[in-house]
Amino acid sequence: MLKLGLRIAAITFFLDQASKWYLLNVIDMRARGLIEVTDFFNLRMVWNRGVSFGMFSADTPTGRYALILFALVVVGFLVVWLARAHNRLLAVAIGFVIGGAIGNVLDRAVYGAVADFFDFYAWGYHFYTFNVADAGISLGVALLIYESIFLSGPAARQAEHEV
Repeated sequence: MLKLGLRIAAITFFLDQASKWYLLNVIDMRARGLIEVTDFFNLRMVWNRGVSFGMFSADTPTGRYALILFALVVVGFLVVWLARAHNRLLAVAIGFVIGGAIGNVLDRAVYGAVADFFDFYAWGYHFYTFNVADAGISLGVALLIYESIFLSGPAARQAEHEV
């Protein structure tokens, strides 16, 4: 399971960094700021200095390094969890979270903030601007919740006893 999870992490990290490189260096989102794509989706340049959804903003070098250190510690725990994973879904879920976390850590180390671009809005609601790493983390967390409820949680244990 470790190899599977690390492959997913590497793919997530690569897709995140490739999309950021393209949007920053080819499309030049820093200069453009906003590109209207559809009536529900824009490309918007946002530098996120905090963690999820801009919370806990770290505008100082100390704050930035603290967030980097925290994320790396979390990744360390996730790698240990991945090494003990007992099924493919758990390995894939943890891999998505690790790849996304490392992608955002690299941004924070290189740029001082995380580059976000994907800006969706619909039904009168404007969602948070995010990137591929954020999508990987969110997907990974959703899969972890699913796995814990249906494959590892009480319902799964009850099903095992009924067989």
